[in-house]
Amino acid sequence: MFTMSEGYERFMGRWSRLLAPAYISFAGIRNGERILDVGTGTGSVASALAAAMPSSEIVGIDPSEALIAYARSNSRSDHVRFEVGDAQALQQKDASFDQAMSLLVMNFVPDHEKAIGEMRRVTRPGGAVSACVWDYNSGMEMLRFFWDEVVALDPVMEPKDERHMKLSREGQLGALWRKAGLTDVQERDLTIEQRYASFGDYWTPFLKGAGPGGAYVVSLTDEGRRRLEARLQKRLLGDRPDGAFTLKARAWCVRGKVPV
Repeated sequence: MFTMSEGYERFMGRWSRLLAPAYISFAGIRNGERILDVGTGTGSVASALAAAMPSSEIVGIDPSEALIAYARSNSRSDHVRFEVGDAQALQQKDASFDQAMSLLVMNFVPDHEKAIGEMRRVTRPGGAVSACVWDYNSGMEMLRFFWDEVVALDPVMEPKDERHMKLSREGQLGALWRKAGLTDVQERDLTIEQRYASFGDYWTPFLKGAGPGGAYVVSLTDEGRRRLEARLQKRLLGDRPDGAFTLKARAWCVRGKVPV
């Protein structure tokens, strides 16, 4: 689903880039630190880090070769390196980073406990491990509106509604961090706004198959897509002509330290 790099960038990468600066501030990154970006995707966090922390060395990993190729092609810094890698089996050495980060990824990792264990392993004692996950229940309007209309038209899809996504409720990341033995665990919600130029700006990435929602859209018949499109256009624009609109998104974030 996430190997179509440009489609993913228009679908979720644009949100990641908006969220990255606030997440970096929350994580407490300092210039000169060595940072691992787990699940780097199209490189939104790594790119933001490179711009804000010019003395830091940044390594971004992702299991998708296509996303890594996209991130490499768009990188503008000699201090960033992108590698294909699995969060559940990191190739990096023990205690080799000051910070390990994961933006909007942990809920997609099959064994998230193994992933947080690996992030802790590669982070030095006293270093920090952090992550953010969307509030899929009600806080991520781009997806919430989509799944509301999907379920209204096709109730059998309710179990696939992303509101059921793991680790997406308040407090769940904090509980995972404490279970992993991290200390001084801090949690915070971060809210951002995204401007869409038109309904097509919102809808087109779904037609490209981006994300779970896009995978559903491309599985529909032409008539099914038209019905869903009409409902979403009504939801987002009401009775007014096509034009710009703004959606909000909230993410749950957590930060903890590796014991000394």
